[in-house]
Amino acid sequence: MGSIYKEKINKFYKDRRRMPSYREMMDILGFRSKNAVFKLVKKLESENFLSKDRMGRLIPKNIFGAVKVLGSVEAGFPTAAEEELADTMTLDEYLIKNKEATFILKVSGDSMKDAGIMQGDMVIVERNSLPKDGDIVVAEVDGGWTIKYFRKRGRDIFLEPANKKFKTIHPKEEMKIAAVVKAVIRKY
Repeated sequence: MGSIYKEKINKFYKDRRRMPSYREMMDILGFRSKNAVFKLVKKLESENFLSKDRMGRLIPKNIFGAVKVLGSVEAGFPTAAEEELADTMTLDEYLIKNKEATFILKVSGDSMKDAGIMQGDMVIVERNSLPKDGDIVVAEVDGGWTIKYFRKRGRDIFLEPANKKFKTIHPKEEMKIAAVVKAVIRKY
C-alpha cells in the first residue's frame, strides 16, 4: 500500500517539479483528514523517502529510488567481467549532500568543455560551500553570471575557463561565488 502512495507523490513531483502540500496530498491520495497525511509523512520520513526543510516544507529525498550497483567497468583495455550485485544506492544519496542548499542549472556555452562540461549539460551545485582553488564554481562577476574554475594565487582571485578560446576573468569591480559545482548530468 505504501508504494502506491509513493508512486502518486512521485508522479505529482515529476509533473509539477515540487512536492505536494498536505492539502494536495489529501486529494491525490484520497485521504479525508490532514492527520492521515501527517501520519503518512512521518512513515515516509522514517523510510528516507522524503524529509522536511527548516520551514517544515516537504522535500524529496530519494526521488529516483535505489539503483543496483553491479560492479565496475574497465575504461582501458577490455577485461573479463562478471555481473555481480555489489550494492544498491540512490542517485540523490550519491550526488546531493545538502538538499536545502542544492539546485540544478542548465549549462549554456562551451567555456568549460575541456573540464567535461558541455552545452546543454545540467550541473548540480551547492550554495554556501566555500570554494577551494581548482573548484568549479558559479559566480557573478561585474554583473554577469558564469561557470568557471575558481583560482586563488596569493591575494589574487580569478576565474579560469576550461577552453583556450576564452580568457581568464579578473573582476573589475566585484565577484561573488554563488555555488560550487558538485556533479554534471548528461543524457545521451
